[in-house]
Amino acid sequence: MEISIKNFNSLSTKELYEILQLRSEVFVMEQECLYQDIDGKDLKALHVLGIKNKKIIAYARCFDAGIYSEEAAIGRIVVDKLERGKNYGHILLKAAIAAIYTKYGIKTIQLSAQQYLIKFYESHGFKTSGKGYLEDGIPHILMIKKFP
Repeated sequence: MEISIKNFNSLSTKELYEILQLRSEVFVMEQECLYQDIDGKDLKALHVLGIKNKKIIAYARCFDAGIYSEEAAIGRIVVDKLERGKNYGHILLKAAIAAIYTKYGIKTIQLSAQQYLIKFYESHGFKTSGKGYLEDGIPHILMIKKFP
């Protein structure tokens, strides 16, 4: 899998379609979660694409501090169901963390983690913060990574 990082205006129509399709397949269909995916925030995001055989199979969106939350943030982290178990989630998250640090110089990043993925995010230096909560009917928890 190769990584490509783009702002919204640099995405091709095909890339945008594949991103929205992947997010819909996983978050809406697989996780049976009805929510407003197209929320206007993609316009301000840095998009991290995981590409294999010219198709987007993994994706995350990143935000500078003050756009999505007080801290820089990563969201919509997703890997195609058929591509899981191949380390692509780890590659994608490392790229998203590096993109935020490189582009914005930010030393604190937060994300809203589905609780069953806590250990995955902890393996990348994130720590839980506060109590869990329901987000769109799915148990989540705030996680934060601070650089030294």
